[in-house]
Amino acid sequence: MKKISTWLNESIYTTPLSPACKMCEKGSKMVILITGLCSAKCFYCPLSTRKLGKDKIFANEWELENEEDTEKLIQEAEFIKATGAGITGGDPLIVCKRTKNYILILKNAFGSSFHIHMYTSGLKNSEYVNNLVSAGLDEIRFHPAPKYWSDMPNSPILHSIKNAINTKIDVAIEIPVIPNMDKKIILLINWANEIGIKWINLNELEYSETNAKILNDKGFDVKDDISAAVKGSQESAYNIINKVSKLDLEIGVHYCSSSFKDATQLRNRIKRRAGSVAKDFEVITNEGTILKGVIYAKNMSLNNLYDLLKEEFDIDDNKLFVNKEKKRIELNILFLQKIATNLKKKDIKCFIVEEYPTADSLEVERIPLPV
Repeated sequence: MKKISTWLNESIYTTPLSPACKMCEKGSKMVILITGLCSAKCFYCPLSTRKLGKDKIFANEWELENEEDTEKLIQEAEFIKATGAGITGGDPLIVCKRTKNYILILKNAFGSSFHIHMYTSGLKNSEYVNNLVSAGLDEIRFHPAPKYWSDMPNSPILHSIKNAINTKIDVAIEIPVIPNMDKKIILLINWANEIGIKWINLNELEYSETNAKILNDKGFDVKDDISAAVKGSQESAYNIINKVSKLDLEIGVHYCSSSFKDATQLRNRIKRRAGSVAKDFEVITNEGTILKGVIYAKNMSLNNLYDLLKEEFDIDDNKLFVNKEKKRIELNILFLQKIATNLKKKDIKCFIVEEYPTADSLEVERIPLPV
């Protein structure tokens, strides 16, 4: 009987555990959405409207202009002090030449120990897997369709999986845990163990903007008021791992909860980025978000507003930042609190803003000043 290890945020596993999962827990895996195109059309695909079915590229939250825009790719990896990358989609095999090029670029920039894993449905261009392995791919995670979970010998990706097993890379399977499909998933795990797959990742099924209607139509529901996870998914995962742990299998089985992705993986990744991008006057919170003071002026240009702050309040240049993209000036919160009343008299709006340190600078909250 295998030991079931309890990880963070309700995640559990039996060994072996993928090196990629260990890096994700530390926030040191960069997520590369290499395309939103995919031939699998899974009903539960959580990809956003902005990405689903579109040939776009993102390094974490930073959208790349095109596949030649690799400067941002390297910079994002440096911002989070990445030790590896997960190439996802869509399906990376749809754009296999682009995928190979990115693997080569990352390995060249960060060395052979930079761990790269890739997700794929395996339905198209699987003959290029060997090329990706030769470029430096370390792990491949196949995503079989649910109707084949209990019948993998008849799966259209059987040949692709067997071919990958004959290479030097780690081969895995990753699927969402659909409630009440426990028996089929256990059959899948047994089959994967028999053919030599190293581990299988079971993800908590989640709602998103693109799959919510179909999940509701199929009778699913959220598990509570604060989660996007599907009710019953975690219970099924626990039941599955409890049962397979008694079968003395070599394969590792990891259940990754929705809260693990948000409260551990994402949180640690944005903390790493915050440490790289935060300006001297900005404050990094325990959650990894950034606090700053911001000033807007409707009837004044940014240059004039900047000059006003310099002349009237004698602020050093390194304590101000002119954000042309957001049309505002950013500065130290404590100093802004002192001058906010004077600025309000000049019809200048002042706020304390909390944002993610990501490329999209997603705003969490803003508080008007003076309080």
